[in-house]
Amino acid sequence: MFFLKKRALAAAALCAALVLAAGFCLSAAAAKTLPAFRVVIDAGHGGADPGVCGAVTGIRESEVNLAVALRLAEYLEGAGIAAVLTRSGPASPGEATGAGSFKQRDMLARKAVIEAAAPNAVVSVHQNSFPADRTRRGGQVFFREGAAAGQALAGSIQARLNALSGGTFSPLRGDYFMLNCTNYPSVIVECGFLSNPEDERLLSGEDYRAQVAYAVFCGVLAFLA
Repeated sequence: MFFLKKRALAAAALCAALVLAAGFCLSAAAAKTLPAFRVVIDAGHGGADPGVCGAVTGIRESEVNLAVALRLAEYLEGAGIAAVLTRSGPASPGEATGAGSFKQRDMLARKAVIEAAAPNAVVSVHQNSFPADRTRRGGQVFFREGAAAGQALAGSIQARLNALSGGTFSPLRGDYFMLNCTNYPSVIVECGFLSNPEDERLLSGEDYRAQVAYAVFCGVLAFLA
């Protein structure tokens, strides 16, 4: 895991306090006191792959993922942490490149972004769905089994998401490409359940998306500290 020197640790604490006090906005002077970190933000799905859809409105997961990812990037950049996005628009990163199936191109393009960035952390943003039990709601974070740093990152983010939604989830081991494709600390953040009407309603709005992104931001910041 990555550690800051004492002075940088104090700056990270100051950063968090400034974010709260200024409505998520950091001054340029405060941002300059933080050490150089890089985080890859992966907005899951996109293009021909919309992901899951909302049970009531039919909102597409890919749309929600991108909105949360872009807001998370804003918070990280405001704290002086470089944010690298695997996609910054509706298209899939591998939509028009290489050979193979759409899914293969998409996954390999995301992996290439991660490896090129050599990040301190990778956050893949997704939305959950469990139609068999539409009462389930709240954020849930996955990490790769045996990856201690990934588990620590997942635990840090999960605690903030639980505080936001009143959930009691624990971070879970997951066997997914975005966790297995790299050795950098990686998590998949399922921000909520689009199969749950309340989560769908909240995640359809800009305000709650911002709250989710801020919870993830706080979790990442605590991990880097």
